[in-house]
Amino acid sequence: MSAMRIVGIVMLVVGLILLYFGFQASDSFGEQVHETVTGRYTDDTMWYLIGGGALAVGGLLLAIFGKR
Repeated sequence: MSAMRIVGIVMLVVGLILLYFGFQASDSFGEQVHETVTGRYTDDTMWYLIGGGALAVGGLLLAIFGKR
């Protein structure tokens, strides 16, 4: 297994962990109140979701199409 694929797998795992924390944060009471009042999630929750999604997709692509 090449180093690029290992890096891709690590990125995928970290991205999935960030997505998990982002979804957990979006279900919290404070986050629900903030969303109800402002109509959007807090910046921290958005960074978890966006960063986790980007890392997961990038890691998946790197793991699949990494240097052979």
